[in-house]
Amino acid sequence: MAARIRHIALAVKDIDATADFYEKAFGLKRSPKAEGTTAWRVYMSDGEVNLALLQYKSEVGSGLKNPGEFVGIHHFGFQCDDFDAQQKRIEAAGGEFFFDLGDPDDDDFERKFKDPNGIIFDLNWKGWTMTSGKLKPKAKAKPARKARPSGKARPGIKAKTKPKLAAAKARSARKTGRRNPVAGKARSK
Repeated sequence: MAARIRHIALAVKDIDATADFYEKAFGLKRSPKAEGTTAWRVYMSDGEVNLALLQYKSEVGSGLKNPGEFVGIHHFGFQCDDFDAQQKRIEAAGGEFFFDLGDPDDDDFERKFKDPNGIIFDLNWKGWTMTSGKLKPKAKAKPARKARPSGKARPGIKAKTKPKLAAAKARSARKTGRRNPVAGKARSK
C-alpha cells in the first residue's frame, strides 16, 4: 500500500488560542497540552489526519535558528506499512535523514527527513495520535479461564437446563435446515 499523509505540523505562537480556534471552527478533537523533548504540543484530529500544534523550544528537532519567530506549516508526515523499504525509496529519490524524534520502539516515534528543497517530512509506521490508522499497543494476554466441571456455569451466569439447551439446538437446526441428530434423524445437506 502507498504511504498515506496522516500528519501536518504547524509552528504557532499561541498554542492554546490556536487549539481553541481549530476546535471551535472545525470541530476537531484535541489532546491535552504536553511538553515533548523538542516542543510544547497539542494534537488535534478529525479522526483521519493528525494536526500537531507546536511551539518549538530550540533548533534541535525544528531546524530553525529562531523557532519563536517562525509561524506556519513546519512539516507533514506519511504513515507507511514497510518502514525500511520506504526509507530506502526516500533516500534513492534524494531525500536526506534529518532527525529521529524518540526511539523506534516508542509509540509515537517519527523519523524526519528533508526533501531536495529542504522541506521536512516525517515517516512513521504506527500512525499518529487520534487517527484511525494509529496502531493499538499490543494487549497483554488474558489469563486462560479455568475449566469448569461439566454442567456448571460461570459465576453470575445462569446455567441453561438440558431441556432448554436441547430446544435451542433444535431451533438452530431448523434455521440452518439441518436435522437434530440427537432425535435419531440424519443431517440433510
